[in-house]
Amino acid sequence: MHIIRNRPETRSGPAEHFNGTVWLDEIAAPEAPSRLRMFNVHFAPGGHTAWHRHPYGQILHVTEGEGLVQRRGGPVEAVRAGDTVRIEPGEWHWHGATPSAFMTHLAVVEAADDGTTADWHAHSAVDEYPA
Repeated sequence: MHIIRNRPETRSGPAEHFNGTVWLDEIAAPEAPSRLRMFNVHFAPGGHTAWHRHPYGQILHVTEGEGLVQRRGGPVEAVRAGDTVRIEPGEWHWHGATPSAFMTHLAVVEAADDGTTADWHAHSAVDEYPA
């Protein structure tokens, strides 16, 4: 067992993967053989991801605020504090805050054998995001 008492370092979400203002805290990235990764992600109003997918899927648990999620070909859906979203392996999707509210979620993923956790696409594909 390991207890990590250091507060995670907050960093800005990289512009190539996020629109608007987003902050990331990596909470868990255990050493191999574990592939678990957990992030606390804070979205300012209107902040959201580009389209992306995860090799083993993703779990999002909204801890604060109001957000939006969409899987490719599906409707834009509202999520609120207390909601949990399960994204299937390889399912293209995006998620983020509503245009008028902040949103924070925990994101849990497994890394692929090469260490990657997501396959990202261009921002221009997120034309369904409500203005």
